[in-house]
Amino acid sequence: MKFSKELSSQMVPEWEEAYINYSYLKTILQDIDHFKNRNKPPAAAVTTNNPAGLKRRLTLYRAFSGLIQRSSSKISSPGPMQDVESQPILVSSVDRSDGQEGFETRFLMSGDEGGEYELVFFRRLDDEFNKVNKFYKAKVAEVMKEADVLNKQMNALIAFRIKVDNPKYDCPDDTVEMSRIASEVEASSEAVALSASTSTNMRTTKAAHMDVIDEDRSSRGALSKEENEDDSEIKPLSSSTEEKSRNRPMIKSDESCRPPPLEILDHVTIRQPVETPRSTIKGFLNVPIQKELKFSKENMSKIEEQLKRAFTEFHNKLRLLKSYSFLNLSGFSKILKKYDKITSRKASASYLKMIDNSYLGNSDEVTKVMDKVEAVFIKHFSNSHRKEGLRILRPTAKRQRHRVTAFLGFFAGCTLSLILALILIIRARRILDKPGRHRYMVTLFPLYSLFAFIVLHMLMYAGNIYFWRRYRVNYPFIFGFNPRTALGFREVLLLSLGLAVLALGSVLANLDMELDPKTGDYKKFTELLPLFLVVLVIVILICPFNIIYRPSRFFFLTCLFHAICAPLYKVVLPDFILADQFTSQVQAFRSFEFYICYYFSGNYKLRDNSCSSNDVYKTFGFIVATIPYTWRLLQCLRRFFEEKDNMQGLNGLKYFATIVAVSTRTAYSLDKSIAWKVVAIITSAIAAVSGTYWDLVYDWGLLDQKSKNRWLRDKLLVPHKNVYYVAMVLNVILRLAWLQTVLDINFTFLHRETQITVVASLEIIRRGVWNFFRLENEQLNNSEKYRAFKSVPLPFTYDD
Repeated sequence: MKFSKELSSQMVPEWEEAYINYSYLKTILQDIDHFKNRNKPPAAAVTTNNPAGLKRRLTLYRAFSGLIQRSSSKISSPGPMQDVESQPILVSSVDRSDGQEGFETRFLMSGDEGGEYELVFFRRLDDEFNKVNKFYKAKVAEVMKEADVLNKQMNALIAFRIKVDNPKYDCPDDTVEMSRIASEVEASSEAVALSASTSTNMRTTKAAHMDVIDEDRSSRGALSKEENEDDSEIKPLSSSTEEKSRNRPMIKSDESCRPPPLEILDHVTIRQPVETPRSTIKGFLNVPIQKELKFSKENMSKIEEQLKRAFTEFHNKLRLLKSYSFLNLSGFSKILKKYDKITSRKASASYLKMIDNSYLGNSDEVTKVMDKVEAVFIKHFSNSHRKEGLRILRPTAKRQRHRVTAFLGFFAGCTLSLILALILIIRARRILDKPGRHRYMVTLFPLYSLFAFIVLHMLMYAGNIYFWRRYRVNYPFIFGFNPRTALGFREVLLLSLGLAVLALGSVLANLDMELDPKTGDYKKFTELLPLFLVVLVIVILICPFNIIYRPSRFFFLTCLFHAICAPLYKVVLPDFILADQFTSQVQAFRSFEFYICYYFSGNYKLRDNSCSSNDVYKTFGFIVATIPYTWRLLQCLRRFFEEKDNMQGLNGLKYFATIVAVSTRTAYSLDKSIAWKVVAIITSAIAAVSGTYWDLVYDWGLLDQKSKNRWLRDKLLVPHKNVYYVAMVLNVILRLAWLQTVLDINFTFLHRETQITVVASLEIIRRGVWNFFRLENEQLNNSEKYRAFKSVPLPFTYDD
């Protein structure tokens, strides 16, 4: 794989602008190469008596260089006696306009032919290196600040553990008791200082510290042993005094007499670990929150879980920073070697020496902090099990299982076969011409159309995942998915096609549309198949066992519960994105309502129902149609009052207009009067215009008049601009699908239920297109702010 592709595949998408622009520098080198080839004198013709291919064959007789390359000091980098005048470049440190140190290269061969091209190359190379070096230094500074915060959190956790394990403990003076506490808790402020600089600052503060335990020294022997034996685990501390003293961590002599700083608990409070409807209502009513510390096992478990997530996310930052440094150093090394090869100069040695002495090449804070974090996490959060701790901290790439692909192909073949069989049966038996056709369409067809809506939405989501990955949209980070359990497009396709096979098989099982001598009567079992299938889907969705992608199912259920209880939970992106999906599934909500009416109030054995004439059913039709829009309205109101964002208020008005439009269209479908028709047209037009404008401008970030891409954004992830124009036009057209309902547009070759299903499917397709560009815009917003990590709430609040 070429380095440019490797760099593109491994870089953090949100930091793309901060990486070395390898492709641009490579383009400059290509210009230099083209210039030299144009101006190179023609080589003299060389006559040879050797046959074709002899030069290649002569290489077979060269001396064997050996399998192990032994370095020689004579062949190493140029020594100090090398002639300085022969150097093509001179690299020096300069003060930049922003007050930070930078590097500048003087090209000493600009008088040579084509030297102006090489001069431009080194100027751009300096710009790229100074950009990378500045960004890396800023990110390391942020990491060190966060390390200091985590250090304080760990001090509070250790003190909290002491109070939980020993409620009556009150800072004894005898060193025996103090050593016992230190041995049991295995606490260390030095280990969680996480860096040499922060640990030095912490030791010089006036506040008292915990007994300092050298995490590295205490765990290095056992951990290194476990590196050789993957299945072995570090023994926990024994209960005997002799074994305790043997296994106990090493305590520094100058710190061994310090009592545990339990007074630190007087200056901290516990944040609310999880927001609940109860806590939200208390906050709304200004009820004072209980902030005093309760030393219980339950609270300690919650605190440890929060800090565990914080350390995991922090380690991920360190890992990505280390990868950032490595990729950029490799990029500068490779581009300089290409320069030497093209120009036949030896400039890479001088420039790479400067890089090695720079902060990017010389700083090892990230590596040291990462080692400290791993040692602390293994000891305090994985019970000294190194393998388990590193499994959590170092997520491995999700393997593509062959069985997923195999089952995907199997279900795809079954789906196509069932669709073909269904078409052939309908054509061969002339079912569409039989008198039972209408009864089937008003009873069973709405039941099965529910599965069509679900499968279509899942297929659109699978397509979204495929194109998000192709155009480097970091959808797991945006949605907050766990990288180990996030579903790929193959898994989503597998689930959707599996459901399609079940639904199509059920359709074929009760395809008879009339009572005839062959069947004699409708079969009770076959008529219940749609209900059985719905129950099966719900059971699989809420199944607590670890089957059929349980983490993804529970994530979906959590977001669904938050959407239902919209104003009682803090609104995050996955919650309102899911609620937006439901606004495109209004007809699916109506299908659920029809299920209840058909199977509990109708005579399903005779395919007969009176739902269309039931007043209760009609009344609930208004409520069901507005449920998803009400969820979004409540989410917008929560964000408006919580974030003081006026745009959320306007967004709420948009959903309120949609609620009014849906209600008036439903009223017109029940009362075909001119008054309701006019009201429905006006309200639907207002909702369509406001919704379309919001989609294009705010959700997609398009229609920017000042953009360098006409009516688009300055930056686009899809290289083809026509895709955006087509998407905008398609969004407008599909937004006007409500015209079919208000204007009573009927197609004689389609049944009314079929038309309703087609219109609902068009809305699902519009939502699928919307999903891609909505997350693309979110990805670009994250990239502008270099936001590549989640903000994990910490358990303790310090009163400085």
